[in-house]
Amino acid sequence: MANLEITLKRSLIGRPKNQIQTAKALGLTKINATVVKPENEAIRGMVRTISHLVEVKEA
Repeated sequence: MANLEITLKRSLIGRPKNQIQTAKALGLTKINATVVKPENEAIRGMVRTISHLVEVKEA
């Protein structure tokens, strides 16, 4: 199973509460912070919610 490397590229300031909570649940708190998560439907859904704020690569 592949992993996803998720990097927060844009600020969370002024974003809707659900987007902020999604980023925090992924472990993204600062700009340019990167986390590695397993690729599954739950993580893909979270990434889809904040796709305009993050950059995703397969690791």
